Amino acid sequence: MAKILTHPAAAAALLAALAVSAPATATAAPANTSAGASSCYGGAVTVSYGDAVEFGPYITTSRCADINLRMVGGDAEFVWACVKFTRVGECNYWTKVGRSWKTIATDVKDGSKFTVPLGVDLEGSSARVQIAF
Repeated sequence: MAKILTHPAAAAALLAALAVSAPATATAAPANTSAGASSCYGGAVTVSYGDAVEFGPYITTSRCADINLRMVGGDAEFVWACVKFTRVGECNYWTKVGRSWKTIATDVKDGSKFTVPLGVDLEGSSARVQIAF
């Protein structure tokens, strides 16, 4: 029987237990139709949970002031995501993300190197997400 992860700490524990560092495969995402959004979301990368549980490293650009994430596929209801800046080495905070764009780090300085650890809502679930930065 599958176990439901209902708290960010549970997702963090799952990530620590898995400790998978496989490289993520990134592909360009289609641009959003609104002018302001396309400059940020148009550069989004698409990755699949299961290929890895921590994606990156990425480097922030002037395209977005924040780091944003949304689910675009998979059977998970939502994912838990955080941003781990290389200079700090720890997650900022865990954010529950569904199928709409959600900010997972705000006011990020251009040129900041980071990774994005993820956890799914239900053990064994899959998720495909886009990360815009």
